[in-house]
Amino acid sequence: MRPLRYAINVTLDGCCDHRAGSTDEELHRYWAEKLAQADALLFGRVTYEMMEAAWRLSATGARPDWMADWMEPFARTIDAAKKYVVSSTLKGVDWNAELVRGDLGEAVQRLKREPGKGLFVGGVKLPLALAELGLIDEYELVVQPRIAGHGPTLFAGLSKHIDLKLVSRLEFGSGAVALKYEPRR
Repeated sequence: MRPLRYAINVTLDGCCDHRAGSTDEELHRYWAEKLAQADALLFGRVTYEMMEAAWRLSATGARPDWMADWMEPFARTIDAAKKYVVSSTLKGVDWNAELVRGDLGEAVQRLKREPGKGLFVGGVKLPLALAELGLIDEYELVVQPRIAGHGPTLFAGLSKHIDLKLVSRLEFGSGAVALKYEPRR
């Protein structure tokens, strides 16, 4: 069974708004390597649309003017990745994506049973639902050395606590720290 890994950038005060953090070449390289280790990405509608708007490469392969050279490996990795999108409102998806419909727990269990290296999930609302169902096998938070002073925050509304054990820690030159946890079972 392939594992479901949740990973996200978060500020020191728990804000997971993608505009509140900071990034650099080292973090982009790290995230590109993480994405490349997964067989597929699992997104909710909001995250899928946000990532597609930011990272979908043009048909010509030309890089947008705003994209620095060091961002290109991440862009190419996410652009090429297989994606599953959980949504009851989208009529269709492309960008190497497939809609996931029906019972979330059953659908994700089916994806996890497929052979491979693992699934990678991002976002806020979908991971909350997956945590409630006990389906996340690994949590990785890259804690940014910043206090945002606003939300959204991770797992707001979680109905029960989830005990985790730290399995690895990595510091970046920027002061960000990647903390990887697994649920205590």
